[in-house]
Amino acid sequence: MMNVPSPPSLELLRQIVVDASRALDLEDQVDCIVRHVHQAVQVAVCSLYLVDSQQQQLRLISTIGLNPEVAGRLQLPIDKGLVGTIASSQLPLMLDHASRHPEYQYFPQSGEQAFEAFLGVPIVYMGDTLGVLVLQDAPPRRFSYEDEAFLVTVSAQLAGSLLAWTQAPTPRTADSKIPRRINGIKGAPGVAVGQLHIIDSTIRVSAIDNPMLTEPEGELSRFHAAVALTLEELTDAHHRLQSLVSDEVLEVFDFYKLMLVSEELTSAPEQRIRNGESASSALSGCVEACAQTFENMLDPYFRARAEDVRHLGCKLSNALLGACASLPADSTDIVLTGELIGITDIAQYAPEQLAGIICMQGSALSHTALLACGLGIPAVMGTGTITGLMEGAAVAVDGHRGFVDLNPSPLLLKEIQQAILQQRGNEQQFQAVIDQPAETLDGFQVRLLANISLLADIDAGLARGAEGVGLCRSEFTFMVHPNFPSEEEQYQNYRHLLESYYPRPVTIRTLDIGGDKPLPYFPFQEENPGLGWRGIRFSLDNRPIFMTQLRAMIRASAGCRNLQILLPMVSRVDEVTDTLMLLDIAMEQLQQQGLALDRPKLGIMVEVPAAISLLQFFAPHIDFISIGSNDLSQYLLALDRNNARVSSRFDHLHPAVLHTLVSLLEQAKRLKLQVCLCGEMASDPLAVVLLLGMGIKELSMSSFNLPKIKLLIRNLKQGEARQWLQQALLLDHEKKIRALLTSALKERELGHLLSFGGPSG
Repeated sequence: MMNVPSPPSLELLRQIVVDASRALDLEDQVDCIVRHVHQAVQVAVCSLYLVDSQQQQLRLISTIGLNPEVAGRLQLPIDKGLVGTIASSQLPLMLDHASRHPEYQYFPQSGEQAFEAFLGVPIVYMGDTLGVLVLQDAPPRRFSYEDEAFLVTVSAQLAGSLLAWTQAPTPRTADSKIPRRINGIKGAPGVAVGQLHIIDSTIRVSAIDNPMLTEPEGELSRFHAAVALTLEELTDAHHRLQSLVSDEVLEVFDFYKLMLVSEELTSAPEQRIRNGESASSALSGCVEACAQTFENMLDPYFRARAEDVRHLGCKLSNALLGACASLPADSTDIVLTGELIGITDIAQYAPEQLAGIICMQGSALSHTALLACGLGIPAVMGTGTITGLMEGAAVAVDGHRGFVDLNPSPLLLKEIQQAILQQRGNEQQFQAVIDQPAETLDGFQVRLLANISLLADIDAGLARGAEGVGLCRSEFTFMVHPNFPSEEEQYQNYRHLLESYYPRPVTIRTLDIGGDKPLPYFPFQEENPGLGWRGIRFSLDNRPIFMTQLRAMIRASAGCRNLQILLPMVSRVDEVTDTLMLLDIAMEQLQQQGLALDRPKLGIMVEVPAAISLLQFFAPHIDFISIGSNDLSQYLLALDRNNARVSSRFDHLHPAVLHTLVSLLEQAKRLKLQVCLCGEMASDPLAVVLLLGMGIKELSMSSFNLPKIKLLIRNLKQGEARQWLQQALLLDHEKKIRALLTSALKERELGHLLSFGGPSG
């Protein structure tokens, strides 16, 4: 009998995964996988093919046993041959005589004609084929099912890390002049062409663990000097941009300064230094702990603050190490590119020098994106690591769609120039409608409101035509504070907001904090924070904190009469009645102090399905509802849109979401409740068409998107929107619904609004 090697153990599998994860780069990782699998299974040949999605081909990336000269050169059709069959079917293939299979193709240069035994498995991630892992042996024989199971397991374990290959140049044959498209996240709108200027961010606080250079007092002096130097750099950057951007953008620098002197980045490192750590080590630990606190939050806005913490940490690290910032270049058309680009990096350059920004980390809610928006510089965020970048290489940045094109072709450059002209035309159209009402051609009027997270957002909303504030996220004040803010501190913030928008309505959401957004000074953990101690549940269980916030809001509304209070995560009637009781107490206390007050309107966020079922019982106690389209869609679909494994299935135009909204709005109309909708639906032109058809009268969104949505509404009739809604409700898939509406808008020459986007807010 033939001596067939025993199947590899789980320990070998674990070792392959661990060693691959430690590889220095992608090429080393691929070679590591092939080498380990070859040794583990003890066969003549092990090869890894990866998909080139743009060329619709499979490329042999690494091999042991075949002609080594073909690695990186041999290309196979994605649907031909044995490997192509595996890639297209996404099924394993095991053969004892490979040459007898009808799909077998012979490639003389590979040297594989000597190998008949064949086992190949697909590498699949999120439904997409990334490549094929192949074993071959000389004598005709059948591999064991244990070998197949092992290979399938290896492929599944490594699929996620190999995803980067689909966005990287092919190893060994990478040509820096080959056009490449990189997908990212829309950071700041606009299209531009320029030359790469790479920001070196290799000095990472998480990697610094220097020994103590001096005694604790000396380390403290070094740390304090670094803080002072970083504070000076922030102040200089603020001054350079003072005359170029609005006050709301400049508020970002105040946030950085506040973080710089916070307990997490100042007091905590000082204590660790006194306990014997070096300044660098203390800073590293505290920055990473603070960043992790933000990253563990479900709310995208607060999760994005981790970027600010790490950027600030890098600046402090550079100051500790004596690293000097680069001087502004004399050239123009610069595209700043790096893993982590912060506001101080951008401020080193005159705005006219910068054509675009590419940040490999980060999101549309980062302060880097906010500053880019304020300066009118196209930005793409969150591309992931981009390999093979060359200083000065040509690059195109599409902030509308979140694309980066390296070494763009002449044809693409022509298309980009046309897009730039379209962009200018869009801006002219938007400016023309900012002061006009959001009224359809047949007279249906919608009130467009702004979402506010920072006080810095106030001016942006007013400048873009906001008719009020539909959602003020009050938790920001709590997040940037070293402890629970006092009533007076909250009062000052709320008063500034209410006065700025007076007499327009301002809806302030009470503290939406909980297991998903833990306060740094009040930490707790839950197994399922999305369904845990958050929103109104947290507030009612911490009544002294809740009463302080209610008193601050009511005090701030004196004389303005434009305050509306919104309760998050409501799912029970007693959550509303208990709040009303506290509101009565707060009103009575303040009136006894001699304040003349009007009772503010009270509403609930409809983001939990239970709130829809209980709406008739809520109605006697509330004045309005605000539909939180993001969370409501997630809870209806049981999909976490921030989970990469399922996020592609998330769509607020899912038929279940639309039918639920129709029913909800009909119920609210019967109960005579005022309705506002916030979240991504409010800034999605296709969704807005359907919301118009449903008769929605208030939408709240990021300030940036206000003119776009206003222009859309002013060019439609509500009657035709009702017709499109009825057609959409007969469809069973969101892709069909989007196709229907896209076609309708293009017929009315409004297709350009579909690609012109920004932060959804």
